[in-house]
Amino acid sequence: MDKSVHTDLIVFSHLRWFFVYQRPQHLVSRFAKEFRTFFWEEPVFGAEEDHLHIQQKDELYIVTPHLHSDADMNIVLKKLVDELVDKMKIEKYHCWYYSPLALQYSGHLRPEMIIYDCMDELSAFRFAPKELRQMEALLLDKADIVFTGGKSLYEARQHLHPNIHCFPSSIDKHHFAKAREIQEDVADQAKIPHPRIGFYGVVDERFDVNLLERLAKYRPEWHFIIVGPVVKIDPNKLPSAPNIHFLGGRTYDELPDYLAGWDVAMMPFALNESTKYISPTKTPEYLAGGKPVVSTSIRDVVVPYGEKKLVHIADTVQEFATAIELALSERNDEQWLGRVDQFLSNISWDFSYQRMLQLINITNEGKKNDNRLKQQAYV
Repeated sequence: MDKSVHTDLIVFSHLRWFFVYQRPQHLVSRFAKEFRTFFWEEPVFGAEEDHLHIQQKDELYIVTPHLHSDADMNIVLKKLVDELVDKMKIEKYHCWYYSPLALQYSGHLRPEMIIYDCMDELSAFRFAPKELRQMEALLLDKADIVFTGGKSLYEARQHLHPNIHCFPSSIDKHHFAKAREIQEDVADQAKIPHPRIGFYGVVDERFDVNLLERLAKYRPEWHFIIVGPVVKIDPNKLPSAPNIHFLGGRTYDELPDYLAGWDVAMMPFALNESTKYISPTKTPEYLAGGKPVVSTSIRDVVVPYGEKKLVHIADTVQEFATAIELALSERNDEQWLGRVDQFLSNISWDFSYQRMLQLINITNEGKKNDNRLKQQAYV
């Protein structure tokens, strides 16, 4: 991806840019500093007529299709993709996919390269379309290079593509390290008693609400703080107790302020198909903020964080409570914090971006050389 030849990047995502700031935003924002980048979101319905809404921030364009109805949706989206390419004079470009389903309306495009960043096992998520597995198989067949969002995802797909690379969750250390210095508590958290055990992130089928409810009953003197949007779960069915505090969604910039006021950070993920391959970005973020962490036995948390004694692993209510007690005791453990900082020293979104870019360039050059050889063979 050489800027001198004005290569553009079209990113097809199942996540919205202004939802929760996570892997796509971290990586795409870095690519957009070097290349004109179009972040294509899933459609919004109910418009009076089909159209594109484009928000620009420097070289990043956030593209949201607004559709009149969902009838013949892929036909309409295909026309809107062509409209974007024509309107923005996109001539030489790469296609980057987070959503395999986007192939249904973008498969006719002729990019220089196809990149697939497989960040989750989307087919295991609640309400996943039945055609998702088939479309991912097609994307794996078409892709020139594949990245995975964790080791377990890599192990599950390494035999499916010859050019696949593991890029586990990374971190903006400077951003979350602010939590170590912040003294003033945020207003909606200030009156909550200590000890505080906190979580931020999306509350969906991956979050074990039963474990949270039972923990709150088991240790009523502890206060559990949940920061994040509730998705695909009826809010009326969330556990309610004097020591459970759902504070709602907050921006990425606000997260260190909340993290600073916790005594322990938790990741009470359910152990089910939707969490089998997740690699939670919040693991290194919590640690960068200097907070001891307790997590259920998610594979990509157990290895390496659990094995290296950086995170406590527990599954039952009793185990989780015991682990929180241990975590509370190591809040000021400088030796543990030193090991955390040593581990995090080689992890950053900047490193991930630079290595991805290097692999993309190598793949692109190899593809050009192959094309030259094919052309020569026909001369």
